[in-house]
Amino acid sequence: MQRTDFGSMACSIARTLDVIGEPWSPLILRDVWVGLTRFEQLQADLGISRKVLTERLNHLVDRGVLDRRPYDRRPRYEYVLTDRGTELVDVLMAMARWGDRWLAGEAGPPVLYRHHACGEVATVDPRCAHCGEPMHADNVDLLPGPGATG
Repeated sequence: MQRTDFGSMACSIARTLDVIGEPWSPLILRDVWVGLTRFEQLQADLGISRKVLTERLNHLVDRGVLDRRPYDRRPRYEYVLTDRGTELVDVLMAMARWGDRWLAGEAGPPVLYRHHACGEVATVDPRCAHCGEPMHADNVDLLPGPGATG
């Protein structure tokens, strides 16, 4: 079965899904973000096959989300987030906020986020870059952008 090429769609959500829409990719990014940077660490934490992990890591490196850096002469590599990858973690934190609110149940969220600037534990909340007010689906309008087609 041929996979749909989301990367060629004139939609930023589709293009993002082309990079991290496969279920293992966000989990790999999460693990690298928290410090699991070596192949063996990632495989052990995720329980993923070597073949699938290799494919996903190569894809994330090819898309500029992760960098591969040697850490041994054999050669062995560790994976680190690029600026592009670090910004994708913001998307993952927004996903975690939704999961914490709707799926965590009575046990509560499995992870808390302490903000460096103020030292307080808080939830992720997207804000308008212009006025600083919260931005949510019920208080924005969608307008055609310069990259819109048709």
